[in-house]
Amino acid sequence: MHLLDPAPFGRILPAMVTPMKSDGAVDYDAAQTIARQLVADGADGIVVNGTTGESPTTHMDEKVELVRAVKDVVDVPVISGAGSNDTAHTVRMVEQTQEAGADAVLVVCPYYSRPSQQGIFYHYRAVNESADKPIIVYDVPGRTGVCISLDTYCHISELDHVRAVKDATGDIAGAVRKRLETGLTWYSGDDALFLPFLSIGAVGIISVVAHAAAGPLRDLANAFDRGDVHRAQALANRIAPAIDAMNGTGFQAVMAKAALNVRGLLECTEMRLPNVGPSAEQIDVVKAGLKASGLL
Repeated sequence: MHLLDPAPFGRILPAMVTPMKSDGAVDYDAAQTIARQLVADGADGIVVNGTTGESPTTHMDEKVELVRAVKDVVDVPVISGAGSNDTAHTVRMVEQTQEAGADAVLVVCPYYSRPSQQGIFYHYRAVNESADKPIIVYDVPGRTGVCISLDTYCHISELDHVRAVKDATGDIAGAVRKRLETGLTWYSGDDALFLPFLSIGAVGIISVVAHAAAGPLRDLANAFDRGDVHRAQALANRIAPAIDAMNGTGFQAVMAKAALNVRGLLECTEMRLPNVGPSAEQIDVVKAGLKASGLL
């Protein structure tokens, strides 16, 4: 028995940090080390250049080189964030990251400017026209300030390269109808809601806590897939302290670097402003959360 549909981009996808040197330069060697370890931990896909990867502060050439660096060392799908609130810039990012080897692009709904539903559709239509790789829509109204309506989802789903959604809306009931009416593949974008999203047809997760818990997340999905809901619940409960430690304050990129530091995988936790690398107190919070989840 298998309850889960196939996951075309992987089932457990860490939204990977972008390691930086003490001078703020991207550390591609460290990125390769981390990517290899995440796959060894249980990830079967990697997302680079997302919000957790500090995408607002990295430049086009850095994004392109990061895709190449990670693609060189892993044999799982590599998805690149390629979203902006500027449609023309988004199109350029999509073109260049897919040319660099990205297996798909993750395109966030335009943020801050709060476009109309028509504007949102036109944005994705322009991206679709420039793409030759699959597009994953990233819906995160808490960051963008705008919700994608069901009607807009239905129109977006008709675009030939749009294949999936990273749903960080927190709206499980809404996701049921959106998924059924669009036929798109659904991914949870919220660590704490992974199990509930699996129960309504999601196939996987794009995750922050996977920096430390890719294996337990994989085991949770496998347990649910074979119908062992009690085992899946137990694993969700086990991971909960780590999820709270890494997501509870809203500084996911900071806390993901803290987690990698605690694991001994990232010595330098430098970040580009306006983000500030984790403090000793934040590292202690993450360490306590990982220990409570049995991850250290």
